[in-house]
Amino acid sequence: MRGLQVSLNQTQKVRLRRALEKLESLSSKPNSNASVIVADSIPVNHEDGLLKGHGTSEVNGEVVATVCGVVERVNKLVYVRSLRARYKPEVVDIIVGRVIEVAPKRWRVEINYSHDAVLMLSSMNLPDGIQRRRTALDELNMRTIFEENDVICAEVRGFQYDGLHLQARSQKYGKLGRGQMLTVPPYLVKRRKQHFHNLEKFGIDLILGCNGFIWVGEHVEVTDDMVVDQVNNSEQQSAKSDKKNLSPEEQERSYTPQATREHICRTANAIRVLSTLGFNITAEVIMDTVELSISLKEQVPIYKMLGAEFCVLIAEKEAARRSVTKKK
Repeated sequence: MRGLQVSLNQTQKVRLRRALEKLESLSSKPNSNASVIVADSIPVNHEDGLLKGHGTSEVNGEVVATVCGVVERVNKLVYVRSLRARYKPEVVDIIVGRVIEVAPKRWRVEINYSHDAVLMLSSMNLPDGIQRRRTALDELNMRTIFEENDVICAEVRGFQYDGLHLQARSQKYGKLGRGQMLTVPPYLVKRRKQHFHNLEKFGIDLILGCNGFIWVGEHVEVTDDMVVDQVNNSEQQSAKSDKKNLSPEEQERSYTPQATREHICRTANAIRVLSTLGFNITAEVIMDTVELSISLKEQVPIYKMLGAEFCVLIAEKEAARRSVTKKK
């Protein structure tokens, strides 16, 4: 198992091995998208004008894989998508990243890519929400929008001469706060139409970044779905200086409630368990994992979700779910 170092006893090892073998038998199917390892032969039709892509090579008239991964086909192109490679950006990908530098007219963002991404000042909404030309004053006030170590959500704009560019023109993008950022292998997060999720039952927001960075935080009440309220950023900056003048009651209202913090921690641990087992991470699977831990709350408190017994339970539950789904 990857990620967490889980110590299993002999019974748990047997149960986990049976669950993983069952999952493997349910997922194995002889098709063109099968998993391959190095030197495996890839069935192709040479009469169609085959194009060999990344991770393939021709040996003795056969196309073989040079890396471990999954065979992908795009028209005549055949290539192998390696599973444990770093994130490969595509246009309009939703990503979560961390600001590492404030440079002239731009922020540099770590997004789990081989190079840092660039978010230009002109590629995002200003705090006042007005569409206008950026001025020297806006450049001087860049740190009031984002500063080093801020976690942000943005969209991949494309590749430019100076690297990968991001954009945050929509109100749903921007600075994230009151939560946790988790890192999982990027191949566990599939590209979908919706990467923003509001878990109303728990009062938290979930952002599944295509780059393997996942955000779990307190829900933000706004007019649009999953909007990060950038209009109040300037007010928050001024409020920092007045924080000492707040009464204890007012300061307590500005904190995240304990129940919400517990839900954030429980959801984050559920994601860690799924990542350790190598399961695809979706909002539905995360919810099922969290609800299972709540149903076993007396036996599985938050801090024990990362233990061996709960990992085995999740593997067995996933094997049973896929078995029922396949019968249908």
